[in-house]
Amino acid sequence: MNNNKKIKVLAFGEILWDIFENEKKIGGAPLNVAMRMKSLGCEVSIISGVGNDEDGHTLLHEVETLGIDTNTISQSETFPTGLVKVTLDKNGSAIYDIHYPSAWDKIEMNEYAQKLVKNADVLIYGSLVCRDDVSRKSLESLLQNEVFKVFDVNLRKPHYSYRILEKLMLEANFIKFNDEEILEIAKELQSPFASLEENMNFIAAKTNTPSICVTKGEHGAVLLWQGTLYENTGYAVRVVDTVGAGDSFLASLITCLLTGSTPQKAIDFACAVGALVAASAGANPDISLAEIQKMISADNDEK
Repeated sequence: MNNNKKIKVLAFGEILWDIFENEKKIGGAPLNVAMRMKSLGCEVSIISGVGNDEDGHTLLHEVETLGIDTNTISQSETFPTGLVKVTLDKNGSAIYDIHYPSAWDKIEMNEYAQKLVKNADVLIYGSLVCRDDVSRKSLESLLQNEVFKVFDVNLRKPHYSYRILEKLMLEANFIKFNDEEILEIAKELQSPFASLEENMNFIAAKTNTPSICVTKGEHGAVLLWQGTLYENTGYAVRVVDTVGAGDSFLASLITCLLTGSTPQKAIDFACAVGALVAASAGANPDISLAEIQKMISADNDEK
């Protein structure tokens, strides 16, 4: 990864507390992506909302401590800080119970946020934040700007509609799915295809999105970049939980691609980061570049 170029990242969407059986940890896909990109040397801001409550104050302090701009995180007197109950199945895969309404459902746009997006290199957004009209309309106003737009699809039933998903895809320069999500959405769009690769090309053409990535859990990921497919078949780890693994994967992939890495090196690096997150507890474990390079090198040695 080339660290000479410092990219400016603006994330939009939910910040919240993930409530596990024995503890709670800060989370929300846009925050997870922002935190990982910050750790990789990016300049990061996030537009979101918390409640004017103890959970909100603590969350703001945690984010500030990480060096992420919090001037665009509003504090609501009406709605509470977001909470998500996370249940892990026997494979470490997460099931989410997402409280509604939360402060991040009611994100209002302001001049400072509009200024940030005009100066940003990349805008990261997801689908969950569009479950409420207030936050969705704020996002739509940001998407009118000329910036590299990364749509992180996160299907959380019942919090999405295909009509809105299609609009979000049409705005994107880059879309990230997992393998189940792309097949579900491609079917809804009446794709005649069965394979991931065919459906990636189908959605790219249907939504005029040049770049698409699909994660496949322990089996790695496939990247469509400038008309060419790249693949990593995954790294073997003992999974502790999968919370945030896809977010860190996306953060690493976008950082590498926008700082000059080749697409193959970018997807290799991102898959290593995702695997290391899955092998750790919670969405945002500390991971060193040395650990990432060791995993990539060990895999290359085996091949």
